[in-house]
Amino acid sequence: MNYFRSTALLAILANASAFTSPQSTAKTSSLAMSDDRRSFLTNTASSLLSIAALTTASNPASARVFLDPAMYGDQELRVSAVDSLRESVRRALLQKPTLAPYFLELALLDSLSFDIETNEGGPDGSIIKAVINADDKSGGHIAGLKECALVLVEAKKNLKKLSAITIADAVALGGAEAVAAVGGPILPCQLGRTDAAQKAPIPSSMPPLNLFTGDVSATVVADTFRSSGLTEREMTALLGCLLSVDSIEKATPEGDWKQSNKPKFREPGKMGRMSEFKKLTDEDIAAELAKDDEESYTIEGDDDWYIADTFGTQEDRFGKSVASQKIEFNSAFKTLSKGGGDTQYGWIKGFLLSKDLPTAATWVKKYGEKPIVFDKDLKVAYNSVTQLGAEFTGGKYESLLKNKKRKTLNDDELDFLR
Repeated sequence: MNYFRSTALLAILANASAFTSPQSTAKTSSLAMSDDRRSFLTNTASSLLSIAALTTASNPASARVFLDPAMYGDQELRVSAVDSLRESVRRALLQKPTLAPYFLELALLDSLSFDIETNEGGPDGSIIKAVINADDKSGGHIAGLKECALVLVEAKKNLKKLSAITIADAVALGGAEAVAAVGGPILPCQLGRTDAAQKAPIPSSMPPLNLFTGDVSATVVADTFRSSGLTEREMTALLGCLLSVDSIEKATPEGDWKQSNKPKFREPGKMGRMSEFKKLTDEDIAAELAKDDEESYTIEGDDDWYIADTFGTQEDRFGKSVASQKIEFNSAFKTLSKGGGDTQYGWIKGFLLSKDLPTAATWVKKYGEKPIVFDKDLKVAYNSVTQLGAEFTGGKYESLLKNKKRKTLNDDELDFLR
């Protein structure tokens, strides 16, 4: 580095000497000498600024999101880290169920910061900084996002080793847990995201924090999804999920959320298989969370690894009534034709049925008729959105997955349920 600096300074001095012409050399007045000094200093400063610009340009703040599936060990994530984080989200939802859609919003906003044209942004946890630094005076919506952000930050702080899980992974897991909390499908969530640098600025591609409040135009909402590389079908599934989470949460009596047992942990099973449930004592749970050794609970996807459910059934996590109800998670699509609602997400109904989005309207009808299609599409869409812009790293995964085209809901092999 010193060599390059010395070379650069020599080049500056050489160029500076060329700025003085033979005529100016012949000048002997003090005024002329002063002019020469000013000229030299001006050109020297310009050259130094150019070098500084080139140096900083080689390190873009948010140019790429790196994803290492083996970050937490050889295909394993320490169970205590995941359980601790999901337990924090679960307790927050049981105490205040209205936070459910906000956890999902955090995951979507963080992911939609990816710009497919510039490869900037993506799910790197920058949304936490954006929300915490937001002005509280902007309304209750920001307050809800901030409350969820603080839950995730506090959960990470409580981990025995801060490196046990990244805040970017915590955001994605929180969104998936919110969907499960209201009886929705268990969404896959690939782990291994790296966090944005602590001093990195918030990406310029970060969508407005009120994107899902109905306060921004339909054009801005549609353009945000398109600029991230998502299709209308994926947008429809994700917005429908947000509407469903909010609708089901509001339709669930408050008392149903309180009927929850202590969490159940799974006993360690064989590699690649899940063991049976075992209800543990408080001492067992404390010992499990305090372990330093790595234990894995993973299930297989197509070519990814996902975190399994370590809390048992929905009854164990969110109460008997919530689990016993036959939740139709596509119910929001069945009522879309009736127009907007009085909730903060009621605008989604009119948006998806807009004449400007004919593809979305088609999938609204399909999802309303076939819940299995919606569940399948939602899993693919959530897995896709939470990996936008990811560049895979880490040994064999880098060679297998790097530059691999992501699966979309428009791929033929994913449309067998049409």
